[in-house]
Amino acid sequence: MVACGIGCRKGAPVEDIEAAIRAARKAAACEDAISVVGTEAGKLDEPGLREVVRRLGVALVGYDVETLNGVSKAILTVSPAAQRHKGVFSVAEAAALLAAGDNAVLLGPREAVQTATCALAVGIGRET
Repeated sequence: MVACGIGCRKGAPVEDIEAAIRAARKAAACEDAISVVGTEAGKLDEPGLREVVRRLGVALVGYDVETLNGVSKAILTVSPAAQRHKGVFSVAEAAALLAAGDNAVLLGPREAVQTATCALAVGIGRET
């Protein structure tokens, strides 16, 4: 199972979010299907993000800042923008780890495009 974590600016277009996913998949050499998308709870109603998960046919889950920061020791990239706007060290990487479940590991650092970031994670022992 591959979990995808997304961070995005308000109003991020579908194209940017999909570009971030493509970039993360390419960087991680991951061709497996995405099973779930995680993000910060305040982004659950973002139209672009909702459309992307609709196209992927997967669930969208949101995490509060405290929960995201709870996995900060496992992230690879600290995001100054996420710290400034949300008070969290990382949205994409932390959300990917949380969505992947117990013993999750990132497949690489987040990838960023204009208005979105994406990280991929899997649970240890799960197929990628």
